Amino acid sequence: MARILETELYEPVKAFLEKQGYEVKAEVGSADIVACRGNDDPVIVELKTGFTLSLFHQAVDRQGVTDSVYIAVARGSGRRFQAALKSNLKLARKLGLGLITVRLADQLVEVHADPAPFTPRKMKPRKDRLLREFARRVGDPNTGGSTRVTLVTAYRQDAMRCAQYINENGPSRGAEVAKATGVDRATRIMADDHYGWFERVERGIYGLTPKGTEARENKIIEASESKKN
Repeated sequence: MARILETELYEPVKAFLEKQGYEVKAEVGSADIVACRGNDDPVIVELKTGFTLSLFHQAVDRQGVTDSVYIAVARGSGRRFQAALKSNLKLARKLGLGLITVRLADQLVEVHADPAPFTPRKMKPRKDRLLREFARRVGDPNTGGSTRVTLVTAYRQDAMRCAQYINENGPSRGAEVAKATGVDRATRIMADDHYGWFERVERGIYGLTPKGTEARENKIIEASESKKN
């Protein structure tokens, strides 16, 4: 596949702006494209073949000249590009930037967002979930920045405590486990069995599966308890 050049984006974007009555010139000062129309504020467009951090740096710097700043990238295909477009569109809006894509095959220019002031919309349910998780988690069992490792959540810690109790006391009723461990949702955790640690031996009574026993033997559960103590 031939390598795309930034210069290939120029003519389609220029033609798009000229259709809207702008006079367009390239490489004015440090800007890739500058477009002027009457007494309107100038429009600046920064070109890149794909999304990069430097593209956003350049565009933010141009906001010192005008509020009408766009970034323009070559439009790709497939899920990977769609995911990149979605995440970078969100970033562009938060920075008050416009975002344009150019489909080079047919010169299609599409404006996905215009420059506008951004006011963050707080999501109370997400905030509440965050604070509940923070409050329920015992100690600080994870290391910030970890990837490709099993993170210890408050839910996992509760499941660990339930498994610890059953390991020491044998198959038990959910209410008994809840009372002894302080895990109010013990019965639900054991019934849902997200980790494959529990099995129902009879109605309302749960024991450990071989996987749960192995987790105990590998000190997965004890690690949580040591954080607690």
